[in-house]
Amino acid sequence: MDDGPLGHEVGQETVLAVEITRHGFEWVLGHPCLSSYVRGVHPDRAAWQRQLRRAPARVQWDPERDLHLRPLPYRSLQLGLSGEAVGCYADEWTVSPQDVTPLVREIHALVNGSEQDSAARLLPQKHPCPVGDGLLAHLWG
Repeated sequence: MDDGPLGHEVGQETVLAVEITRHGFEWVLGHPCLSSYVRGVHPDRAAWQRQLRRAPARVQWDPERDLHLRPLPYRSLQLGLSGEAVGCYADEWTVSPQDVTPLVREIHALVNGSEQDSAARLLPQKHPCPVGDGLLAHLWG
């Protein structure tokens, strides 16, 4: 398998931006299990494994990356879906999928051409997503 840039991996040549409902997003935030065991968050490894098997969502904190894919000093939440969450995502929560492959390829070409400022202007704007404190309390690992 080719481990090239985003949108170039074999079998993953299309990049989608998917808007989902706020309800669906908050449901997922309320039902995940951390993707790895964290002492102090889980009573023990066996309890974490039981929770992981039952959870309809997995969560991990991954470093944000710059245009050259170097890690930045802050992390973003990565969510994975399984079980009932997959059906809800496909049938209820998805509002508008958009093929952003051409945009991703344009950004990649600009970065390769040392036009970082032009590439950065094409990136989607990111904004904090306010949620109630209790919704995220179980996700700090």
